[in-house]
Amino acid sequence: MNTAPAVEIDSLVKRYRDVTAVAGLSLRAERGQVTAILGPNGAGKTTTIETCEGYRKADDGIVRVLGLDPVADARELRSRVGVMLQSGGVPTTARALEYLRVMASFYAHPLDPAALLAALGLTGSARTPYKQLSGGQQQRLGLAAAVIGRPDLVFLDEPTAGLDPQARHATWELIEGLRAGGASVILATHYMEEAERLADQVVIVDHGQVVASGSPTELTGSDGQLRFRAEPGLDLGGLLAALPPGALAKESPAGHYLVEVAGRVDPQLIASVTAWCAEHGVLARNLQIESRTLEDLFLELTGRGLRA
Repeated sequence: MNTAPAVEIDSLVKRYRDVTAVAGLSLRAERGQVTAILGPNGAGKTTTIETCEGYRKADDGIVRVLGLDPVADARELRSRVGVMLQSGGVPTTARALEYLRVMASFYAHPLDPAALLAALGLTGSARTPYKQLSGGQQQRLGLAAAVIGRPDLVFLDEPTAGLDPQARHATWELIEGLRAGGASVILATHYMEEAERLADQVVIVDHGQVVASGSPTELTGSDGQLRFRAEPGLDLGGLLAALPPGALAKESPAGHYLVEVAGRVDPQLIASVTAWCAEHGVLARNLQIESRTLEDLFLELTGRGLRA
């Protein structure tokens, strides 16, 4: 029995002329898990995934998918790997159910096309030509095509982009069902909530390299955050002097304050903050205890500036 990881990448390098899109990236995605790959635009996510899918050839490094070379062993992998494209790939005149039935005919034990359309809320569009489907419906049909063959591994690139909340939740349930059935999922997404809900492992990529990886809990840790609003320009140095050693305090944006500590926020910290505010005549509004989020970490690692 092949027990190789779903995906294993060692020191992947991919260049486009003078631009290095992937610069020595390494990662490992275990079988039966959802691995979310996050990163800003241009970070190297899509190039990495397309190399795993066999659409691009590595300039250096090793890529293995289900223990096989995605280029040399493409024929063997074709029936075991599902790929969801961001757009296109479907004949514009093909009707939704007709298209899925054709796709299902290529596999030995496919999912039932009608049941899959129902799971994704597309039953009412079963006889609608692809070109007449809305963008969200086309997106869901692309997902259905990627999983119709019961793949061992499925690559999903922004599967819920542009979907309404109902369709997004239906897609999440389908992905959770794939994992429950033993499939591995590589998920590229910009939605932090999606990654936090679905992923067993998160890999954050920037400038063609992995900058952080681990489970959502491991990455966000148990650090506590205390947020409140008050008048802009408080004396943060004075506030920090009243807090336990190791605490951090910052104002961003103006009038919005964040206090962070190692460990969880406890009653003593809350008392210290509110006592300092009372002593200095500061009215602390909207006092909230929050956990550090995946989005917090993402912005810390990749910056807040817009990317081209």
